[in-house]
Amino acid sequence: MINTTLCYIRRGDEYLMLHRVKKKNDLNQDKWIGIGGKFEDKESPEDCLLREVFEETGLILTSYRFRGIVTFCSENYPTEYMCLYTADGYTGTLTECTEGELAFVAREEITKLKLWDGDRLFLELLKEERPFFSLKLCYHEDGTWYRAMLDGRELELFDICDEKGEPTGEVMERGMVHHYGKMHRTAHIWIVNRMPDGSYQVLLQKRSKKKDSYPGYYDISSAGHIHAGDSYLPSARRELAEELGIEAGEEELQLIGYHRADLRTSFYGKPFLDQEISAVYLYEKPVRIADLILQESEVEGAAFFELEEALSRVRNGTLPNCIYEDELQMVKDALISMGKYQED
Repeated sequence: MINTTLCYIRRGDEYLMLHRVKKKNDLNQDKWIGIGGKFEDKESPEDCLLREVFEETGLILTSYRFRGIVTFCSENYPTEYMCLYTADGYTGTLTECTEGELAFVAREEITKLKLWDGDRLFLELLKEERPFFSLKLCYHEDGTWYRAMLDGRELELFDICDEKGEPTGEVMERGMVHHYGKMHRTAHIWIVNRMPDGSYQVLLQKRSKKKDSYPGYYDISSAGHIHAGDSYLPSARRELAEELGIEAGEEELQLIGYHRADLRTSFYGKPFLDQEISAVYLYEKPVRIADLILQESEVEGAAFFELEEALSRVRNGTLPNCIYEDELQMVKDALISMGKYQED
């Protein structure tokens, strides 16, 4: 077990950052981090903070705040408990650091630097002026993170993708993905029932009023994000089971294509930039509304609509929805191409 401190020293709208490029065999090699280090015997967090800042920068802190505890779990190293600080008062003159290059960097530009993925999360929490928090970050042997918990609550982590939907190796927390408009993956499942006359109905779920985006709106039958390290098909099956109580086999979900979405809006005064690539599946086994087991936190209800009616109402805006018209058209086109549906 290791105890450390880390401090972000503020000058106006800048933080003092350390680019770790001088120390040999450095865990943080080539990363940009704040100022800090390990506790020495009999030191308090504040003792360690003040000593490390002076040793690495030559500055003497006169005003600082204890912002949170960050627990690091790694497959390579002992568990680390880090006391996180910010400081806005100091005296002295900045000196050369033996562990790297010091530089004041605009806070809005810090995310463009080479950072640990988890650091991006707690930097965002500092920016939001979140009250004292406990954050747990878990890393694989290769340095990618796979789990994050904030004040005991599990956070969702997504793989960031390129334009083809291939993971780039960067992993980011859900809120940050939508704040910065990072490309990520989702699975969309459209449930369709064939009627005796050859027409089709499509099941639309009604989103819970507790949702942070589009509460109470009609949406795809079932949909969800692909968690970091997961793939499309298992995620599609998981979402169907969680949201609607449908246990679907892999062979029962038919991939009909991929949909690229680019949504730029805001919710509750915060920007919401949604760039996603969705694997679109059809599920054609007969479904009855009465048999569904709805996930109350996500789904308020569900209803079948004639496919043509759904398309028309999505197109003309008479149905409160957050459905992409071109994706619903994909469903119709797929049924036509399979010879299962004929237009009047």
